[in-house]
Amino acid sequence: MREGRTASRVIAVLMAILLAGAIARPADAAAPDDDTEAVATGARVEGDGERTRFVIDVAKAVEFGTFVLPDPRRVIIDLANVRFDLSPDAGRKGAGLVTAWRYGQFAQGQARIVLDVDGPVSVEHAFYLPPVADQPGHLVVDLVSASETDFQAAVKTSRGRSAGAEPALATPTEPVGGSKPVVVLDPGHGGVDPGAVGEGGVFEKDVVLTFASELKKKLEATDDVEVRMTRDDDRFLSLRQRVEVARGYGADLFVSIHADSAPQDYVRGATVYTLSERPSDAQAAAIAARENRSDVLAGIEVDETTDEVTDILIDLARRETKVFSHHFAEDAIQQLGTAVLMHKNPHRSARFRVLKAHDIPSVLIELGYLSNAHDEQLLTDPSWRDRASDALSAAVERFFGPRLAQGKGDTVPQ
Repeated sequence: MREGRTASRVIAVLMAILLAGAIARPADAAAPDDDTEAVATGARVEGDGERTRFVIDVAKAVEFGTFVLPDPRRVIIDLANVRFDLSPDAGRKGAGLVTAWRYGQFAQGQARIVLDVDGPVSVEHAFYLPPVADQPGHLVVDLVSASETDFQAAVKTSRGRSAGAEPALATPTEPVGGSKPVVVLDPGHGGVDPGAVGEGGVFEKDVVLTFASELKKKLEATDDVEVRMTRDDDRFLSLRQRVEVARGYGADLFVSIHADSAPQDYVRGATVYTLSERPSDAQAAAIAARENRSDVLAGIEVDETTDEVTDILIDLARRETKVFSHHFAEDAIQQLGTAVLMHKNPHRSARFRVLKAHDIPSVLIELGYLSNAHDEQLLTDPSWRDRASDALSAAVERFFGPRLAQGKGDTVPQ
């Protein structure tokens, strides 16, 4: 009886390996004939410090590929034409070699799963098991502990395929044109990068997209400014691309909208951030460090090296922009303070990568903290969003007041 069970396990493993070779495709392989969207309905991870298996339930075979990245160590699973329908707590906990994982859309027609691992690993097997009876099909990725040398060799292979590159923009932006000021709203995070997650399962990426969409409507209703958004759906954009989109539209003001978390659950209230190479305080530095890791969390390699001469020239150009950024920050704080609770230190500064456009006044607004239960409740409350968006709309009107007055032929006070 024992020999029969052993033989069955051996056959199962051999079948899995054969399936891996038959179905897994390299990243540049042709797509399957059936390119309709597949739905992922469940996922789980189990194992120990030597071997760990990640399984995601998908009804049909999909084109997929895996690669690894360092700093921090991650295993990336890219899938073609997959939509996720997972439980809200999916990815919060890991097991074995996987400490946590996240998922979402990465590019047009491409979904991504990012597994955070606690040491060097290798992908031993990656294969698809078709549905059987009433059981869904399974995409299986087996990880094993590896030496640092083997891990770095796999990283080198990934880099050779440009596997850690940012996705191409789905639609290139063009200057808006016209005489009205152009405001670009930037709902933070998106797609494979959920941002902060509240205790109630609320994703930051969803909160800020809803808020930005409402703010856009109110600004458009004034008929004084042109408004664009860096994203209007659940898609991923790198931090560099967000600035690129704003420049492409010819932005006169860039407002990045977030709702972060804090180590202490009592921290709450709205905060407005401007750019500074020296953070105003430790908490500002910590939040900037978290926001700057968005690309890393999405499975992108970030190269922050710049030319020293270029940095000096950009710094000279940024000085005037910095003044305008501070002016809008103060306008936003004043208007928000009449409508919602502000943080006790409402104007802070730090080295946010998304605010580094030297030619566009830019601010990052933390609407509140999803780590605070009361803030989480307010951030999903339509009446709160209404008050806060009214306040920010008034701040934009005030910021562009002199320019708008000149455009209408009014006398501008000297």
